[in-house]
Amino acid sequence: MKKIVLAAILIISVMLAVSCKSTPKDMDERYRNLYDANTGLDFTGAGVYTVKDGDTLSDISRHAYNDGFYYPVIMLASRGVVINPDKIKPGMVLTIPDLERNKASANSRRSMKNCLNGFANIEKTKEKPNQALIDGFRKRADDL
Repeated sequence: MKKIVLAAILIISVMLAVSCKSTPKDMDERYRNLYDANTGLDFTGAGVYTVKDGDTLSDISRHAYNDGFYYPVIMLASRGVVINPDKIKPGMVLTIPDLERNKASANSRRSMKNCLNGFANIEKTKEKPNQALIDGFRKRADDL
């Protein structure tokens, strides 16, 4: 009887350990779903940028918008090119939408706000969430 109880406890412990280690969805899929739900950007006056070795999306956003927290907008505009912010590569050609033009449009603002809040929500689900990043995304979304 003791062996059966110990075996059951061992099996339950292993199952709990495995379930805690797994993620409910692949991270790329979370971003893809977010982009598919937010398609209202205005591309009038958009620029392009070719990723170079050592670039990060926040650096590109900081250069384009003087604010590194708007990189989800670049990703939203470049959805066929980059899906996960941690997986950009040299040679990728990103679309850089005109931020002020998009802020002036209710439809674009809604898409950007949903995207920024979505990024904050995705960050919250990570094993080690970055609270400063979450707060930065939320602030930009609230300001729209």
